[in-house]
Amino acid sequence: MRIRFLACACILVSGFTVGCQTQGKKMDIVETAVAAGNFNTLAKALEAGDLVDALKGEGPFTVFAPTDAAFAKLPAGTLEGLLKPEKKSDLQGILKYHVVSGKVVAADVVKIDSAETLQGKKLSIKVNDGTVMVNDAKVTNTDIGCSNGVIHVIDSVLLP
Repeated sequence: MRIRFLACACILVSGFTVGCQTQGKKMDIVETAVAAGNFNTLAKALEAGDLVDALKGEGPFTVFAPTDAAFAKLPAGTLEGLLKPEKKSDLQGILKYHVVSGKVVAADVVKIDSAETLQGKKLSIKVNDGTVMVNDAKVTNTDIGCSNGVIHVIDSVLLP
């Protein structure tokens, strides 16, 4: 399945899409991420891991979404290796590690110290000087509403 860019009417804050809609209908997590333009690598990884349909599902889901710049910080060859068909299971595990079942908005995130991911392991959540950290990743934008959940933007790829 190919992910296609969707024309939409969006409100942009700091270059990220919030509350994106197409033809009056709120977009799902995958559509919103693709329309933002800063998650091309994540979209490519979701395709390679056959997880597009899962994140287009009913949800709700909370996704800690690494930007293209976050993926670029991975050691050389890491992403390319994970995108190979024989590494699909590993890629799926990493991607599921970025997803929490349920809709957890920023006001809730700051009240918890961990969250169980769809991968099965927990993420550590803490606030340092007003900055929310998920493991070692900094949350740079919060509460991007989608029809099936919410996206929080992070500056690093989370590795289980």
